[in-house]
Amino acid sequence: MAGSRRVRIALAGPGAFGLRHLEALMRIPEAEAVLIVGPDEAATRTAAERFAVPAWRLDLEDALCRDDVDAVILATPTPLHAPQTIQCLAAGKHVLVEIPLADRLADAEAAAAAADRSGRVAMCGHTRRFNPPHRWIRRRIAAGELKLLQLDVQTYFLRRSNLNALGQPRTWTDHLLWHHAAHTVDLFQVQTGEDVVVARGIAGPKDPELGIAMDMSVQLKSRSGALCTLSLSFNNEGPFGSFFRYICDRGTFIARYDELSDGNGAPVDLTGAAVSLDGVELQDREFVEAIGEGRAPEASLAQVIGAYRTLAEIERSLA
Repeated sequence: MAGSRRVRIALAGPGAFGLRHLEALMRIPEAEAVLIVGPDEAATRTAAERFAVPAWRLDLEDALCRDDVDAVILATPTPLHAPQTIQCLAAGKHVLVEIPLADRLADAEAAAAAADRSGRVAMCGHTRRFNPPHRWIRRRIAAGELKLLQLDVQTYFLRRSNLNALGQPRTWTDHLLWHHAAHTVDLFQVQTGEDVVVARGIAGPKDPELGIAMDMSVQLKSRSGALCTLSLSFNNEGPFGSFFRYICDRGTFIARYDELSDGNGAPVDLTGAAVSLDGVELQDREFVEAIGEGRAPEASLAQVIGAYRTLAEIERSLA
């Protein structure tokens, strides 16, 4: 990008998470949301009016042919992530695609290969890399102040019908492994800085209507012996989301989104840990800064593809 011009961004998918991206972009001076793309005319127009975005369209191709769009954030249904990523890169646009990059390894690798050829910034929304609690832990591991022995994670929702986070009907089906486990698999590899040498899972019965397993357990082991135990459920009644317990050689820490406490529940002060305590905003800032600086971003497709290879190994173990 030449000079100090703001990065002009089109947001595709003004659903539950797309709105979070728009909120984040409003707080990033170097970014400008110039267009919203969505499949529903009323919802897309409403989002554009709410966030004062000057234009909206119903077809992604209408955004990709515009000279006033530098980059695209894809918050569209999971089955569209990989093909739309490739489509954006082919049009010469930088792209931030929401997690998961794909729900099949072949599609994820095709998108990563397209990114490698493109010369554009291509990033996947592995937000746990950016949540301040996990970054706080990561810095201390890198400094030799902590050694991770075990990461224990619970990812729980109540999703017995095909609804999104806002309770709205979905046209596609979410997946415990390829979406929700992707966060933890990637985070474990980032925090240990090592390959996963053991990856296996077991799954409960498939829901007769949704066609997916509603409960799952995953075990990981890093090259040096750190363990990760991940429990996932769409049947949970109670607090929703992901809870991370870091058991380290010098303390235990519990992270939930943008909050951190020690093993006994005492809060850890994250003041000054980052310019924001919102992981989505920090993720979007990294995307915008990488474009402006002409560099590869944290959570580039090249960096996260290893997590999808591990997910494929877990999927094979489920079979």
